[in-house]
Amino acid sequence: MSSNAIQGTTNASAAAATNSSSSSSSSSSGGLNALGEQDFLTMLVAQLQNQDPLNPSDPTNFTAELAQFSSLEQLTNLNTNMTSMLTNSNTSTAMGMIGSVVSYPGNSFTYSGSNSVNVGYKLSGAASAVQVTITNSSGNVVKTINGTDLAEGDHVLSWNGQDQYGNAQSAGTYTISVQATGASGSTITSSPLVTSLVTGVDMTTAGSGAATLNTQAGDVALSNVLGVYDSESD
Repeated sequence: MSSNAIQGTTNASAAAATNSSSSSSSSSSGGLNALGEQDFLTMLVAQLQNQDPLNPSDPTNFTAELAQFSSLEQLTNLNTNMTSMLTNSNTSTAMGMIGSVVSYPGNSFTYSGSNSVNVGYKLSGAASAVQVTITNSSGNVVKTINGTDLAEGDHVLSWNGQDQYGNAQSAGTYTISVQATGASGSTITSSPLVTSLVTGVDMTTAGSGAATLNTQAGDVALSNVLGVYDSESD
């Protein structure tokens, strides 16, 4: 067999191995044309198996390819370790919040039927008047509270669990709405907040890097928390 024939067979075999590796990579990465660690190794072995015996691969190029494979493996391991560290960090952070009070965006909360509840509002600018309205699950307004903190930023106020006439409200889910106006009567962009004691962490979501905090007012993703406060000073 001639050298050209051998070279032609070698190129065809290497091309087949490359196409097979590329198909495997695309399949494992959701259709993306990404080269993984195993794909790189498969191509390297195929190149060695199908090299022209009359014209073997340049040792210098082979060494460079091995160095590339080593770098790829190190980057893959680094990415895995960083992901694990991030997950562990999020879990530790979430666990450390148990017993603390957190503030987060939300227009609904769970009321236990006793004690007071801290709710709040966020203002995009200074306001001259703020009204926080609390509505029960039937859609009836039970309380309207005038906010006293009118500066831009996040503010907290307390609801004692009673309606406008002093009647105690039952346990259940309530919603919050906020209306704020400026000195000239213009509308100030505002949004409701919930402030509640953290009682636990949902570990089934912590492993995904998006830990969920269990609070007395409901569940909230760790990434949505705006502030953390000591429960005794709240």
